[in-house]
Amino acid sequence: MIGEYLRVTATELDRAIQDPDWARDLVEEVQDAEEESEPAPPEARHFSTYKTWDMLRFLLSRADFPVNVILGEEPLTEDEDWGYGPARYLRPERVRLACEALRAVSYDRLLSGVDPAELTDAEVYPLGWSEPDALEWGRPWYDGLAQFFEAAAKADDAMLVWLD
Repeated sequence: MIGEYLRVTATELDRAIQDPDWARDLVEEVQDAEEESEPAPPEARHFSTYKTWDMLRFLLSRADFPVNVILGEEPLTEDEDWGYGPARYLRPERVRLACEALRAVSYDRLLSGVDPAELTDAEVYPLGWSEPDALEWGRPWYDGLAQFFEAAAKADDAMLVWLD
């Protein structure tokens, strides 16, 4: 299971809501285009948190994060499966709020007071939290996510979010 994101303009979001099949085609087009060039998070339209999505969900939940950046907030479709459930989205104003919150919450702050056993007890995917430095695994993905949201907020973009 991999956390996936696609930056879209407000116009593209409106079209995606009206035509989720078009949105799937757009996702594939962007992923294919960026697969070879591998742009850095600030320049990318597609971003993945890889398998850290559940760890980040757990840590952000503990921090009372104001936006569900891991699973999205509004359903794009109710019944169309994009891998592990339907895609969801964040409107531009929620992307801006998420950006501000990501700026304010460092990864060190997210880890403050966290015992790896908590993640094991909560069955946080992908498990293996007793390994040395297991909690450090999420740092580059969190930093990339923050950069990705920063660029999206500056462009006044919305975000499609799904698990694949």
